[in-house]
Amino acid sequence: MLKEFKEFAMKGNLVDIAVGFVMGAAFNKVVASFTGGIVSPLIGLLFDTDFKDLKYKLKDGTLNDAGEMVGEVYLEHGQFITNVLDFIIVAFVMFMVVKGVNKMKKKEEPAPEAPAGPSQEDLLSEIRDLLKK
Repeated sequence: MLKEFKEFAMKGNLVDIAVGFVMGAAFNKVVASFTGGIVSPLIGLLFDTDFKDLKYKLKDGTLNDAGEMVGEVYLEHGQFITNVLDFIIVAFVMFMVVKGVNKMKKKEEPAPEAPAGPSQEDLLSEIRDLLKK
């Protein structure tokens, strides 16, 4: 069983997938940093606030004994939009990588055509001639 697992784990495709997964996770951090540190603040200029902090208050809270507001409920649409932007950027880059890899692959040459045999008329003529004998 251990031998079978070793053969399975060492297959080229599985190792390629593992490397791709690790690189994708690291790339996702870069994209999150890009959208959170560059894109969100620029878009936030439109709303005059940090884009990630955009939220809509759904329920007011109450003050507790310590003077803190508790029980407030917010719809945090800024964080959701940031995550959607992250996803779109990662998906686009992955699409471009796959497209590039597919372009680099050798294009399969079409298989040579089978040699053309005699036509149906030729076969029928041959049968006719054999029957005449």
